[in-house]
This record gives sequence, C-alpha cells and structure tokens, in this order.
Amino acid sequence: MRWDDFRRSDNVEDDRDSGGFGGGGGGMGFPVGGGGLGIGTIVVLGLIGWALGIDPSVLIGGAELVNSGRHYEQPSQQQQTRQPTEKPTDQMGDFVAAVLGNTEDTWTEIFKNSGQQYSVPRLRLYSGAIQGGCGFAQSAMGPFYCPNDRRIYLDTSFFRDMRERFRGCSGKGCEFAEAYVMAHEVGHHVQNLLGILPKAQNAQRAAGSKAEANRIQVLVELQADCLAGVWANHSNQRWNSIEPGDVEAALQTAAAIGDDRLQRQAQGYVVPDAFTHGSSAQRQRWFTIGLKEGKVSSCNTFAAAAQL
Repeated sequence: MRWDDFRRSDNVEDDRDSGGFGGGGGGMGFPVGGGGLGIGTIVVLGLIGWALGIDPSVLIGGAELVNSGRHYEQPSQQQQTRQPTEKPTDQMGDFVAAVLGNTEDTWTEIFKNSGQQYSVPRLRLYSGAIQGGCGFAQSAMGPFYCPNDRRIYLDTSFFRDMRERFRGCSGKGCEFAEAYVMAHEVGHHVQNLLGILPKAQNAQRAAGSKAEANRIQVLVELQADCLAGVWANHSNQRWNSIEPGDVEAALQTAAAIGDDRLQRQAQGYVVPDAFTHGSSAQRQRWFTIGLKEGKVSSCNTFAAAAQL
C-alpha cells in the first residue's frame, strides 16, 4: 500500500502510554460465576469480540453478553474529563494518522459531491483498556466506533493478532488490510452521519428476538465493510494507493474475521442466528462491491436483505 503521500490527520489521540484510563475506574473484566459467564462462553466471546465492529455495548452484540446484560451507563462528569492526549510519534502512529487523514480527505470529497458536509471523527489509540464515551473497553473487543463521542478506539496490538494469531494477512499486504480495518470503523461514522446507525439501533431495541437483533447488526457491519471498499476505490483513484496483493490481503482479513470462521475456531460448529458481523463470504462480497462500484448507494445491505 502506498501511503507516504497521505496527509496526516490531526485527530489522532495517543493514550497508549497513559495506561488507557482517562478519568478513573478499572478495566473491563470477564465475570465468571455468580451469574457471570462460563469459561467456554468466554472463549467464544473472546474470539467473536475480536472481530471488527461497533462497540457492542451500544449495538446489541457479543459484549452485551460479556457485561452480563448490563446496560450502558452515561459516563460521569469526572469520567468524561480527560487530560489532553499526545499525538503519536512512532511509525505505527504515523501510519494510523496517515490512513485516518486519507479517509478524512476521501469522505469529505464524497460528501461534498452529494451536497453534504463531512464531519470528521477522532481516533484514540490505547493499550489494554480505556474509558471512553461508551463506557469501559478492552483490547479483546477489537477496534470499535462509539457514536456517543464520535471516536474510533484502536489498540494496535489488534494488528499483531491479525497477522499472527488469526493469520488474516501476511507481509507488506498487511498495511492495506490494517487500513481496511480502520476504514470499516470510519464506515460506522459515515453511517452515523447519514442517520443509518440511529435507525438500526432503534430497530434492534424493537426487535422481537436476539436473532432478529443480531440480523440487523450483521447488516450494519456488512454495510461498513462496503463503505470501506468505497473509501479504497476513491483513494486509489486519487492517490494510486493500492499495490498488487493489497486487495487479496484485505479479502483474506475479511474472511479471517467472518463469524462462521470465528465460531468454528472457538466451538467447532456454526450458529448463524448468533452472527453479529456476517460470514466470511458475506464480508468479502460487500467489501468487493464497495471497491468495484465506489458508490455509497451500492452499499444498501438493508435493501438487499429485504429482497431475499
């Protein structure tokens, strides 16, 4: 992936050296016993929670189980008061700032062409666990977008896991795969700006079953995959950023974090009603649609599902 010419975003906050906690409180743990989770469930959630997506304490999903059904509580004023964060100075921080800057420039142009104004998100790097606008989070949850404070939360150790533990990519192609991960989260921000995310949340609350709520979340996640493809399409047109092997690496990553593959790895069998992000094939398909079409209108996963 060619990213040296990307503008570096000023909206990256580096909390990695602060222990991840800004505003008091402890990390998020997995309760065991006493109404908590069993060890087998923890293993499953550890894998599924690793997958990309919105903070599950906001959308119905895996972390709702991790929290034993507890509802999200608005952080106190003390929790919301944070010390200013530093800008990243290391190579990984530079890469993250470059990719975020490129998504800002790309989506600003896309929104402008449709007569709208793009409001950029912020991205917070952390290590281990962190207190944010959607409550406590830990690295096992994977990267996520919090609509409450319009921030993307990223523990970059996720990229190491993506390479080594889940073999989602290898070699230099991992850079584009990592950019796809970030672009997916930016896709959730785009959904929020377009009003799609609030509607999906309301639909989940009104859903008559957990399976139906999960089905809605899958459509949200697949649309974010497609929007990541839209970003890649426009970025490549303007900056010639995609190199040979990059797309294959992104598709390999999409397959590695499909719900069916994660469930099979964790428990040996697949439960489609428990999907929260989509199967490997679905994630690959929708990223490819966005990449080829380059249009937000091509990413209407909800309409596609209604036609089935």
